[in-house]
Formats: sequence, C-alpha cells, structure tokens
Amino acid sequence: MRIGAIEAGGTKFVCAVGSRNGEILERSSFPTTTPDETLDQVEAFFREHKVERLGVGAFGPINLRTVSEQYGTIGNTPKMAWRNFPLLQNLRSRLEIPVFIDTDVNVASLGEYNYGVTKDAESCLYITVGTGIGAGFVQNGNILQGYDHSEMGHILIQKHPEDDFEGACPSHRICLEGLAAGPAIEARYGKKGMELADQNNVWELEAYYLAQAIMNYFVILSPEKIIIGGGVMKQDKLYPMIRKQFMNLLNDYIEVEDVNQLIVAPELKDNQAVKGAIALTLQD
Repeated sequence: MRIGAIEAGGTKFVCAVGSRNGEILERSSFPTTTPDETLDQVEAFFREHKVERLGVGAFGPINLRTVSEQYGTIGNTPKMAWRNFPLLQNLRSRLEIPVFIDTDVNVASLGEYNYGVTKDAESCLYITVGTGIGAGFVQNGNILQGYDHSEMGHILIQKHPEDDFEGACPSHRICLEGLAAGPAIEARYGKKGMELADQNNVWELEAYYLAQAIMNYFVILSPEKIIIGGGVMKQDKLYPMIRKQFMNLLNDYIEVEDVNQLIVAPELKDNQAVKGAIALTLQD
C-alpha cells in the first residue's frame, strides 16, 4: 500500500509517499502561501504519486471533534488566509481518497511511537519547542484526545525570580510558550537562539522553564518516554540541563530509574510528522 502524508506547517507543507512500515519513498516541500495555491501543489504532487489514503498533521488550532460540522477546519490561526479554512474537506474533495487529520505535534508523537525512539514503549509524550510549543501524548497506539486537541504549550508555570521578561504569548503572557518558545528567547535577548549558543545562562533559564512543564506532564500522564524536539532543541546542551532540573523538581517523589532514558531526543529527526501521518491512516 502506498500511503500519502502531509506535514502541513504554517511555514511550509511537506508532502510524502510512504509504506506501512514508515519507509519514505517520495518527498517534496514548498512554502505555505494561500490555501488555493498551496493545495494546488499538494494536488499536483499526489496526482503524480498515486496513493490509496492520506494522513495529515496540521498546524492549528484545528477542529478535531468528529461530530462537528467544522471537523478538520483550521481555527483562529494568525495566518489570516487560512483562518476558518476547511482543510480536511478540501483535501477529500480534491484527491477523492480517504483523508485522516490531526495536529502536527500529535502526529509527530505518533511517528516516534510507531517508528522512532519509542517503538518499544507503551506510551510517549512528544514535545516540540520552536516557533511555538506543543505536545502530543500517545498510549497503546492512540493519541490522547479530549473534547478537542490539547494545548500543552499554554500551561502556566512559575517565572524565574531573576527573569524580568514580561512574556511573549499574546493571550497568557507567561505561559510556557510565552516564556520558552523561540520568539520568547529572541524577544528577551534581542537575538535568535542560534546566536546565543555559547551563553549558558540563556539555556539554563530555558531548561528551568521546560523542566517545570515536563514535571507537570510527567506527574499527570506518567509517560514511559518524553521526547523533546523542535528548533530550540538543536542546542544539544539543553538535554542534560533539563534532566538535571527535572530531577531536582521531582525530588524523589516518583522513582525514575534512568532519566537519560526517560527524557530523550527524537530519533526520526525531521521525519516524525510525515511518518506519523502514515501511521495515522492505519488506525481505522
């Protein structure tokens, strides 16, 4: 079976063709522009590379309530051309094949669960730290889904006593995303993270915030693996800093045999979402 996959990001769309075992056979990417222009390119790709079904990991917010008439519709996104755009309906109409959809971070979590660092575990939490912060939880092959998709990047955390930054989230200011996402780092220091690589104080503060969030997720969800990816995590020094601060916060309340095996980097590099989109189509 040839399966289609889309990582529908706010900056670019990645289209791929793969097999049931997660092997990527064809791949192409292009900038996210208007819905019509972008989906014209999606349609052209999948007309050339025939697939039997399609999985999509989309930027959000997106309506994931299957009983809703707006199921699969992009919500209140800052990308104005895509606001209230019925993505799922348009893809089904254009391609005339079964299409399955979820958030980009949920699908990335499913990718690591099925094909990556978590393939031998029963549960995993995947966190992406980049332009925004999001997380997806998978247990026994199923994505955690409540009334709608989770927004774990917007949990409230304690500010560091020496951090006078007011926060970058327009809704909550000092939520996790407002304090620790890429734009927050740039707004706090006036430079992008890549320009601050040698300043350990920057990354100790980043680890302080991420460890708080991971502590909260861990005591609530009890995942076997916690995977942290995204552009900010290209700073490899963050991993040991986060592990150390996490263990300090946990304070032996719950036994962790090996924190190095609990909090890990992604194994699939930049293929989590497209491989997860493949896995999404195999859940029915």
